Amino acid sequence: MTHTTIPKRYTYGAADSECRYPVLLPDGRFIGLVFRWHRAWYAIPAGTETEIRVSAGAIGKDTSAEYLREGFDAGRITPAPKAPESANSAERDGTPPPLLHPRMDKPHNRTVALAVIQRLWELNWTALGGYPGSDNPWMLRCERCGWVGMKYWSHLRGRKGNPPSAFRHPGCTGRG
Repeated sequence: MTHTTIPKRYTYGAADSECRYPVLLPDGRFIGLVFRWHRAWYAIPAGTETEIRVSAGAIGKDTSAEYLREGFDAGRITPAPKAPESANSAERDGTPPPLLHPRMDKPHNRTVALAVIQRLWELNWTALGGYPGSDNPWMLRCERCGWVGMKYWSHLRGRKGNPPSAFRHPGCTGRG
């Protein structure tokens, strides 16, 4: 009996500062972005700014990427040669990130974001994107070891009067 390996239909690029993943064809062409917002997963086809709610839950990232791949297969999505610059890197060009994620730009959220940024600094984290609210992924850098990745403020802040967990992220070698 022989086993046939099915080639992967897409890959993910590095998430940008808004925690959006570029979805790439096997040849590297860009077909869109996928991201999570308030427990739902969205897709943005290449060449558009239209956010399409695709799925919820743990399967959402792959379901959203497959939605883009199916759109490409059906001729509804024209791929770009590469992902947009904003989606290629979690790091910016040295300019500070915005205070708020674009979806959160409201007066009340500015006050909350300022307090959260102060607390992040105390916990040795640096925000690489604007504050997205407590239950959305946020691109951060660990100032103890330099790790860059997504965290949720709700997981970092501590709960029910307890301090934040001593666990920072897998492989953290930094000391407090």
